[in-house]
Amino acid sequence: MRKGYIAELTQKIIAGYRLGRDTDRSLFLEAPLEDLKEGAYRLQRQFCGNHIDLCTIVNGRSGRCGENCKYCAQAACHKTGVETYSFLPQEEIIAHAKANQDAGANRFSIVTSGGALSGKEFEQAIDTYKEIKRTLTIDLCASHGLLSRIQLRRLREIGVTSYHHNIETSERYFPEICTTHTYADRIRTIKDAQAEGLCVCSGGIIGMGETWDDRFEMAFALQELGIESIPLNSLMAIPGTALEHLEPLSGDEILRTIAIFRFINPTANVRLGAGRKLLPENGATAFKAGASASITGNMLTTSGTTIAEDMELLRELGMTNKDEDCRAMTGTCGAR
Repeated sequence: MRKGYIAELTQKIIAGYRLGRDTDRSLFLEAPLEDLKEGAYRLQRQFCGNHIDLCTIVNGRSGRCGENCKYCAQAACHKTGVETYSFLPQEEIIAHAKANQDAGANRFSIVTSGGALSGKEFEQAIDTYKEIKRTLTIDLCASHGLLSRIQLRRLREIGVTSYHHNIETSERYFPEICTTHTYADRIRTIKDAQAEGLCVCSGGIIGMGETWDDRFEMAFALQELGIESIPLNSLMAIPGTALEHLEPLSGDEILRTIAIFRFINPTANVRLGAGRKLLPENGATAFKAGASASITGNMLTTSGTTIAEDMELLRELGMTNKDEDCRAMTGTCGAR
């Protein structure tokens, strides 16, 4: 590969050029990692400034999921010993939201197990979001599976601004990970959420046995969908799941993947998810290699990083999670 190619490509993207599926992918796999990280950080600074968006979640309903996603501790077909419970009481969820708001997080999401939240529990979620919106100022995201257009509209109408729904991997590899619903089901839900005026947060998991081409295909699919927030999770293989035998990815492979996603989706928030502990300095290196956001606090079934730890890390890096700083900088980094 010609010396200086990555720097030239970075400048072209800043000037408006966008990569397509016909891109020579070998260039990104053969480029020195330091060159790729430097280019990704330039793109990150150009489109997101020094802003790092911090979101938090609460596991609003746990376990007993009828889907068979091979990575998931909450699938009923797996024997993981995960705690199971129905939709949490409203006051408990609001207490989580307030604690996260007070700690400085930008947004808060209720996440529920199962193919789709419905019936009485969906109504409980609606009532809970309404009360959070009435009493708190934190931005609201939701993650409740394959919802209908009507359900998505109701979420937007009561103040939810973002909907989280991962595509997980490439269209080619998806059937190797899940067979109880399809990749097309997920794409349809994403498009329905966008049609109802919701910002969509969608990404996936790396390290599930997929190829590099699968990762590129996932990145391009998200580009074509116009996704503004892309969570990248690195598999933390959970005993009892179908992927329990897989070894964790190296920090360098994760950083290369993050940088590639930034080159393909330059204006999006590339968001650290599960697996941050696999990265050098708990992700600090990623925030200067293309990652402009992170899930923080208590995560679902894998250990995370506290909000206080992340706030201190941002101060040390000279970065901020203040939304007004991001909007004043470019207005394009996907902050809500």
